[in-house]
Amino acid sequence: MAEEECRYVALDLTGHGRSSHLPPGESYNTPAYVADIRRVVDALQLKTFSIIGHSMGADVAAVFSALYPEMVDGLVFLDSYGFLPTDSKDLAKVLRQGMEETLQFEKKTDGKKRVYTYEKAVERLSTANPTLSERSVRVLLERGLVPVEGGFAFARDLRINSKNIWRVGLEQSLEMQSRVRASILLVLTEKGFNKTFSEPSQRKFDWTLRQHLRDRNHTVVTVPGDHHAHLNDPEVVAPIVSDFLRNKVLSHQHKL
Repeated sequence: MAEEECRYVALDLTGHGRSSHLPPGESYNTPAYVADIRRVVDALQLKTFSIIGHSMGADVAAVFSALYPEMVDGLVFLDSYGFLPTDSKDLAKVLRQGMEETLQFEKKTDGKKRVYTYEKAVERLSTANPTLSERSVRVLLERGLVPVEGGFAFARDLRINSKNIWRVGLEQSLEMQSRVRASILLVLTEKGFNKTFSEPSQRKFDWTLRQHLRDRNHTVVTVPGDHHAHLNDPEVVAPIVSDFLRNKVLSHQHKL
């Protein structure tokens, strides 16, 4: 899709990239990120728009679209179902884990950031995300590093790595999904999210979530690659996203 067809706004959610970190004692969760989007929408005076989100970003986009369905006319989920349920039997365990991770971080942190050379930072991010190509790592580090005395530090708030404690069950997930008015494109990858659920019990929801989208005439496709296919092989993913936005979203706007 030609750049002049759309206006693109790329967000660093709170705690990510160059955005501010939350104060001590706070934790990151989906509703807080949804509020980030709402603040940006207000600041830019946007009326209707589409959202493209990858992984957690797709979850945030999904919840925003369920809460504000009149604002969103197109949704693209990149290797994420948007409304991924948690098994009720796992709920207490997941909530406790998320809280403990946050509390343990607060106990051990001294407020000092580790300093890296640029190449060591590349090595660190590559090790933590082995599915990223080196090119993708360097792209992410353009906003992921800040210069400090002696080298570079990661810009992100390390608390974002704690487990997100905002959870819904299958019934709530499908209800939220049904509130979305926008056309949805779900792009899954052959070796990505649906193969490596963070909680194995979530795998049983795979077919139900896909079918619920198809039943409502949304688009579900699978592409080669892993969880970061959109970064590593944009020439594969971008045409699918562009065609969806042009044929399912922009064409509908022109008919109104």
